[in-house]
Amino acid sequence: MSPTTTSKRAVVVGAGPVGCLAALALAKRGWSVDLYEGRPDIRLASSKAAIQKRSINLAISHRGIAALEAIEPAAAKQFLQSAIPMRGRMIHKVSGELDSQLYDRDGQCINSIDRSLLNEGLLEQADASPNIRAFFNHRVIAADFDKKEIIIRDTTTNQEYSTNFDLCIGADGSYSVVRRQMMRVVRMNYQQEYIRDEYLELKMPAGRDQNGEPTFALDPNHLHIWPRHSFMLIALPNQDKTFTCTLFAPSADLDRLSTADSILSWFQLYFPDAIRAIGEKELVENFMRNPRSPLICIKANQYHYKDRAIILGDAAHSMVPFYGQGLNAGLEDVRVLTTLLDEEGVTSTPLVSDDQNNQDRHVFNALKRYTDSRHKDLIAISDLAMNNYVEMRHSVTLLSYWFRKMLDNFLYSASSPRVVSLPALLQTLSVHPYPLDKPKGWLPLYTMVTFRPDISYAIVQERAARQAAILTGISWIGVSLLGAAGTWLTRKMVLYYLRQQ
Repeated sequence: MSPTTTSKRAVVVGAGPVGCLAALALAKRGWSVDLYEGRPDIRLASSKAAIQKRSINLAISHRGIAALEAIEPAAAKQFLQSAIPMRGRMIHKVSGELDSQLYDRDGQCINSIDRSLLNEGLLEQADASPNIRAFFNHRVIAADFDKKEIIIRDTTTNQEYSTNFDLCIGADGSYSVVRRQMMRVVRMNYQQEYIRDEYLELKMPAGRDQNGEPTFALDPNHLHIWPRHSFMLIALPNQDKTFTCTLFAPSADLDRLSTADSILSWFQLYFPDAIRAIGEKELVENFMRNPRSPLICIKANQYHYKDRAIILGDAAHSMVPFYGQGLNAGLEDVRVLTTLLDEEGVTSTPLVSDDQNNQDRHVFNALKRYTDSRHKDLIAISDLAMNNYVEMRHSVTLLSYWFRKMLDNFLYSASSPRVVSLPALLQTLSVHPYPLDKPKGWLPLYTMVTFRPDISYAIVQERAARQAAILTGISWIGVSLLGAAGTWLTRKMVLYYLRQQ
């Protein structure tokens, strides 16, 4: 459907994956959409160097895929063809031993996908839509949501102009201008926290096989983790046979690594196999050149203003990356919002307005329902992501973790023998935010977060807490029984010894 003079007009601020998907979702519903991005077009050769300084791959799992499938199925298929499946974690011990920990009993996996490929592909889809106009090097300066007006600065000419809208979607990241403008008119609870750690990107080059051809230096079907209690290194595979490595460590530790010798000594002590795969020269150059970046956690409530503005993705809920759910949650934001718009009967033309407040009640109801239902989910996944950092950098090395994981998987197999596949869920997820309020059987936390987009994050957290209490109880019973058995055996041995005297 081509835009007409009667089509509702949306402005989407931020042309990352979340903003592009939101623009496509509205355009497919007949809206006229202007997509604004303050940075240059990432598809230009001149933009590539800046992109390479960020992590070039993302872990996309069932929630993100379900959102893409619901809105742009062709794009989802295209992206997955170039993704690298990761079936589990590969734990690298200091000794050099490797420990493979599969994510799922049924072989389901997360996918390492090129960040620029995903973003560029969605931009191409947006460009192909007659309902979408994309503007790069255009920064939002201010917004008047009551007048439904936004002020834009073209940074190539330094000229400013205003444009009107019916709905403004802020998908402009952690330092969102749209969120900041909304806070002038919304009683928004807002919390921003920098955690103690920073991260730094490193590049592991491709190895060479016996024929001199490029090959992966590590198993490409795992997410590699070097857990070292208070810090860790991870590595994700890329299509060009390289790995993107990310070091997460306290700022104070990184401050001490200021010379080539200190960097090499530290890596030789904690990551000897990684330094061999990266190479000493490459490691030092990456460490010295690449920026250290903060880890930020943002929580906000509410996400909308009347019928005319809403924030999605990192603009609403930046989280630490330790569950790989930042992108997935952002894409899911779009899917949830569009299902609510459809449920409320929102179309591309004005239907029913509240004359007193000059609002479209259908849009208002959808946005309000989004805030009311989505907030508890986003708080839940933010907290779960922070908790998973402790697991990744330390708990995965403990015997107690293995015992609980084995028990967790046993109860899962005993009570939930059948796998719920993503294709079986797609049709329902395209029309309902979360069709399953009360999942049956025992489900591991990682399975619910990563492979069950039909279960909301809040229900995942609630169910995981109950199951964790049960596991703790069973563990204590097991320890008590072992203790009782040990006491009995000790008593028998003492009595036997005394009889021999």
